Amino acid sequence: MAIEQQPDGRWKVDIEPIKGKRFRKIFKTKGEAQRFESTCRASCIDAPSWSPRLRDRRRLLELLERWALLHGNALSDYAGRKLITQRMIERLGNPVAQSFTAVNFAEYRAKRLAGGISRKTVNNELSYLRALFNCLIQYSEIDYPNPIALVKPLKLQEVELAYLDHEQVTQLFTTLASMQHAHVELISTICLATGCRWGEAEGLVPSRVKGGGVHFINTKSKRRRSIPISSELEARILQHFKQHGLFTNCRNSFDDAVRKAGLVLPPGQKAHVLRHTFASHFMANGGNILSLQKILGHSSLAMTMRYAHLAPGHMQDVISFGPTKHFRHIFDTSNGVGKEA
Repeated sequence: MAIEQQPDGRWKVDIEPIKGKRFRKIFKTKGEAQRFESTCRASCIDAPSWSPRLRDRRRLLELLERWALLHGNALSDYAGRKLITQRMIERLGNPVAQSFTAVNFAEYRAKRLAGGISRKTVNNELSYLRALFNCLIQYSEIDYPNPIALVKPLKLQEVELAYLDHEQVTQLFTTLASMQHAHVELISTICLATGCRWGEAEGLVPSRVKGGGVHFINTKSKRRRSIPISSELEARILQHFKQHGLFTNCRNSFDDAVRKAGLVLPPGQKAHVLRHTFASHFMANGGNILSLQKILGHSSLAMTMRYAHLAPGHMQDVISFGPTKHFRHIFDTSNGVGKEA
C-alpha cells in the first residue's frame, strides 16, 4: 500500500522506500499525501542519513579471500603471504573487519612481543594487514577507512651484515668441495662471483649463461639484470649442466658446510653471507656504490649504502677535520695520556 483513502475521506500514506525505513501519515487531501510520498522517496535517495547502508558484517578471513581473488594471487610471494596473514587473523580471533581498530592491533602486537616474537615479524604482519585493507578500499570492496592506516611500525635495530674475509672464504670453499651434493659448491661460487641471491643462482638454466655473463630473470625486484663472469666460470657452469643437469635445492647442504667450516654467522644470514661478502670486498677494493646497486639489483640506493663504510677513505674526514691534530697532547699516547706537550 502506498496511498489509500480512509472511510472518513482522508488519505493515508504508508510507504517503505528502502528496507527498514517505513513512513506512515494521514492527510486531508490526496495532493498532500502524494507530495509527502514524493518527498520521502527523494530524501531516502539524496540524504545518506535517511538511507543508511547496511553494516558490513564480514570477518577478516572473508576479506582475506576477497583480497586473494582480486589482487593477492598475482603476487610472486602469494602463498606465503596469505598463510602468514591467515594465521595472524586466526590469532586475532577473526573479528568483524569493520569493528577492528588500531587499538586491537596494538594489543595483539604487544602480546606477540611479550611472547618473544621479533619486531621485524610483527612489522611484517602490520604491513600485510594494512595492505589488505588498502587493496580492498582501492577496489571499492569496502567503504570504510583503513583502521590501521596510522599505526606506525616499530623501529628496528640495524643488524650487522656478516661477510667473510679471505681466510674464511678459503676455509668455507674447502669444506664445500668435500660435500656430497653435486651442486652446492658451484652455486656458492656463482653467488660469490656475482653477488646474486641464493635463489637466483639456483634458478639458472643453460640459456641464461652466455656471452660472458649470467642473466638473472626471476629476481626479487622483478627486474632483469646481467652480471659479467670469467670465461672459465662460464665454461664450468655449462659443463656442469651437461654433466649433472639443472640445479636443485641444496641450501641445507650449504648450511651444513658453514657449520662444518666452523663459521659463526648471525641468524638468517647463512646463505646471504656470500652476497654480503661480494658487496663488502667490492667496496673495499674501490668499487663504485652506484655500480654495486645495479649488480645487487637494489631498487633503492639506501639499501646499497649499507656497504659504503667499507670503501677506502670512508669517513676519513673524521681524522682530517676533527680535533685530533689540535689536541695531540690528549690523543698522542707516546708521551703519556693526558699529559700536556
